[in-house]
Amino acid sequence: MPPGAEQRAAPRFTLLIRAAKLVSGQGEFVCVIRDVSETGVSVRLFHALPSCPSFALHMPAGAVYEISPVWRRDNEAGFCFVEPVEVQRLINESGEYPKRGLRLGLCFPITINTLGSRFPAEVENLSQQGARFTCERLLAIDQTVRLDLPDSDGRPREVRAKVRWRRDLHYGVVFDDTFTLGEFARLAARLQAPALLEE
Repeated sequence: MPPGAEQRAAPRFTLLIRAAKLVSGQGEFVCVIRDVSETGVSVRLFHALPSCPSFALHMPAGAVYEISPVWRRDNEAGFCFVEPVEVQRLINESGEYPKRGLRLGLCFPITINTLGSRFPAEVENLSQQGARFTCERLLAIDQTVRLDLPDSDGRPREVRAKVRWRRDLHYGVVFDDTFTLGEFARLAARLQAPALLEE
């Protein structure tokens, strides 16, 4: 190695763009993993990073890594792992479930519209492709409904969806028009910490 050349103690591995979620004291936020090493990871967000001392990085397949912020620049941030990680395992898990969508535990009130009626409901979690909510009305499997959701700018957005399952008063719906990752990320920030969109 030439004199003076930099040699990293933990070589970095560039990942294919892989969506994940950052969980902190301010909520759950969408991020895109940029690269990773045995000691840390860098991510891109769609808004400012919450000002929290610690985070958990949740991978789509379910693995969770405790991380601490090291640097932030615009909508990018770097973290160190609290415990050593197996980089190859993290990379393999990232590629094993490329189509599994992120689901955020966002709870907020909405209005549901069906033919001839409107009634309140409470979203329990949300993804780009659908939502789980609870309501007092009886809905049929495969019934088409319209959900009044906010968009990433806080404006009302009507989303058509179809009921896929029902358990007691809990329902799962699939959206006709899905959210882009950026729309989903900014909506999550709007619902939990709107100031992050203004920084």
